[in-house]
Amino acid sequence: MDTFTPDQIQIVNDAVAMSEEVVCNYYKMSANQWLRHRYDVKTLADLDHTEIIHGPFAQIIRYKGRRKNTMLGSSTYDFYKICIQDHAILAALKSSAELALFPFTLYIITHELVHIVRFAKFLTGFDASPDEKIKEESRVHEKTHEILHPLGVAGMESAFRFYRKWRNHTENLII
Repeated sequence: MDTFTPDQIQIVNDAVAMSEEVVCNYYKMSANQWLRHRYDVKTLADLDHTEIIHGPFAQIIRYKGRRKNTMLGSSTYDFYKICIQDHAILAALKSSAELALFPFTLYIITHELVHIVRFAKFLTGFDASPDEKIKEESRVHEKTHEILHPLGVAGMESAFRFYRKWRNHTENLII
């Protein structure tokens, strides 16, 4: 499976940093509030085989965390892992000359961070019904567009065009 090169990893890191900033600003969250949302972003090279999927460009996996030296169930917390699927992203870039890595991954990561904020704020449930998940995908695509559109990032319009049908229709969703 294709993985990102070191130069591409730097581009993805830049997209993660920008995504965190714009999502934090959009939801008017302080740095302390943001840090309470426990998550990590990993690319294919750092994923367990069970975290690798074919089709979507990323997925969120929820794990249960617990502080060291604590045995009480009340001390558990949700930890989200954004699993970036390099192979799927690289295949999309190869098949669409107008897509570029930075704006495309900026969209993907922002989308996943919006999901995490919505989970944390109890605006939707991680274990929602399939019908509700489809509706939520459409809402999150709309929020992602709302957050990123004002930024004027070069190449972002191509990513918006790529995801346009997911903002307006809820069939065949791919993140």
